[in-house]
Amino acid sequence: MPLPASIGRVCPHPCESECRRGKVDKPIAIADLKRYIGEIDVKNGTYVPEIKPSTGKKVAIIGGGPAGISCAYFLSMEGHKVVIYEAQPHPGGMLRYGIPQYRLPKDLLDAEINTLTKMGVEIVCNTKLGEDITLPYLKKNYDAVFIAIGAWASTPLNCPGEELDGVMGGIEFLRKATLSEPIYLGENVVVIGGGNTAMDVARTAVRLGAKSVKVLYRRTKEEMPAEEIEVKEAQEEGVEFTFLVAPIEIVGDGKRAKAIKCQRMMLGEPDKSGRRKPIPIEGEVVTFEADLIISAIGQKVNPECVKELETTKWGTISVNPNNFKTSIEGVFAGGEAVTGPKIAIEAIAQGKNAAYVIDNYLKGEDVSVANPCFIVQDDLTQEDFIKYDKEERQEQYVLPSSERRLSFRPISKALTEEQAIKEASRCLECGCHDYFECKLVNYLQKYNIKTDRIKGEKHKRDINDAHPFILRNADKCILCGLCYRTCEEVMGITALGLKGRGFNSEVVPEFNLPLNQSSCISCGQCVDVCPTGALIDKASVKKQVPVELDETTSICSFCGAGCEVVYQSKGDLVFKALPNKQKSGILCARGRFGTEHINSDLRIKTSYIVYDDIKMKFLLMNLYHFYQRN
Repeated sequence: MPLPASIGRVCPHPCESECRRGKVDKPIAIADLKRYIGEIDVKNGTYVPEIKPSTGKKVAIIGGGPAGISCAYFLSMEGHKVVIYEAQPHPGGMLRYGIPQYRLPKDLLDAEINTLTKMGVEIVCNTKLGEDITLPYLKKNYDAVFIAIGAWASTPLNCPGEELDGVMGGIEFLRKATLSEPIYLGENVVVIGGGNTAMDVARTAVRLGAKSVKVLYRRTKEEMPAEEIEVKEAQEEGVEFTFLVAPIEIVGDGKRAKAIKCQRMMLGEPDKSGRRKPIPIEGEVVTFEADLIISAIGQKVNPECVKELETTKWGTISVNPNNFKTSIEGVFAGGEAVTGPKIAIEAIAQGKNAAYVIDNYLKGEDVSVANPCFIVQDDLTQEDFIKYDKEERQEQYVLPSSERRLSFRPISKALTEEQAIKEASRCLECGCHDYFECKLVNYLQKYNIKTDRIKGEKHKRDINDAHPFILRNADKCILCGLCYRTCEEVMGITALGLKGRGFNSEVVPEFNLPLNQSSCISCGQCVDVCPTGALIDKASVKKQVPVELDETTSICSFCGAGCEVVYQSKGDLVFKALPNKQKSGILCARGRFGTEHINSDLRIKTSYIVYDDIKMKFLLMNLYHFYQRN
């Protein structure tokens, strides 16, 4: 993805609120880890992906923000000539003009955007749609157009007096600060709003020298949409907060604002957002002195530059949500211009998906963006995580508030290598380890199956990990019977069988023994035929994660039988050793699971005591295959 280091610094990481490590202690610091990796990339000169041969097609992208940059990145990879037209003096969009320098250094942003230049993308700045270029011009000179103009207009306060000097929107304020344009602060700055933009505005005002900065919010601190750390750091830097107040009038001298009058509020029942709705308290009004009043209650799209396109009642560009097509053939739109204000990573996703659609459009194909298939186990509680030890979350170093408020230099330092490795090791690896091979997920995606349409009773059995090489999860079993039929009919072993009838049927080892105490010879054939991940290999690396692996064919060296083996690896780590399906298709336990001589950091149990009771079976099987081949 483009801009990983920038996203690692500024993303409010909704992924962390879903992280199951939070049921043990604290979620994994996903954003900090992304920042750590991203900054390594920047120091190394940024990775430039492989670019396909030129297609001769040209695409114009309007807007050099996250969505436009992302779309350009992925279209350029496909071999198309891409030109970005940006209205501002420099590309970056809200990442540059809406996020202060202390959170996202612009030299780092520039280094990541420079990747586009290395890929052959042309960026034309100070060029505004509707003034410097027009849609008819773009339609005539390009094979496709992608509109990603962002949401640059601040939502008005809708109260008397907001037309006075000394009242401005939060995005306008941050843009002026970034460009070092003159801003009259006076002594008292009042910020209206409770989101991350409001925090950026308040903290920027502190750094610009305002003596008093107040944030007014109509709900309580608990309902604020801003990140908790943003609120905490703003308070440390001297920002004052007043809750349960809403602006009703801006008071001035006829030319300039001097104060803001607010209605005191109380909280009622929850609204559609799930937060309790603020209700006015009759007769209770409070006034705050202010030399500068900044509205940071939201942003919206200014559709004036795209009058040729159909728009929604909210002023966003109207598109087909499945393919980003606008009302004009060959013109696509995405990012905040379509969704309204969202976080940067969502804009990047929109740009990537739009690039996929546009690439196919240029090839003469009409495609839609498929919704990814996610199957989430939602019945987990803290009781399911008792077996894990609590570990301290690694936090990046943040400068003291006394130093932070004095300048716009970065306020934090990335995790050290030691911290990053320690933090990553806290991951529970709770995702499906068989994701890339699961046939069920493939069918769900292919046929767009809604897994939550019908809900019924679920089994909740303990995962059996007693076997040194094979992990069994009966809750993923679909009772296809392939495992126990292969065990008996192909291998001549009866280590597995079907127990029970109907909904409570279950595949279990013979006599209900643990699998490692049954007649199992650890050939792994049951794992190979399982379509869902109910049976999987225990990977021979410390972190068992689903990765797309490279394959290398070789000869097993454990005995003289000369069985062909396919090693699946990533980088310098061997994850699996599998039999060559084009040959015998079978390996003994040593050939399949004995990879400790390849990976120096092997962590699986490889005690050969397991083999002693059945070594004759291994010998006979190897001899059988040897004579069969010769």
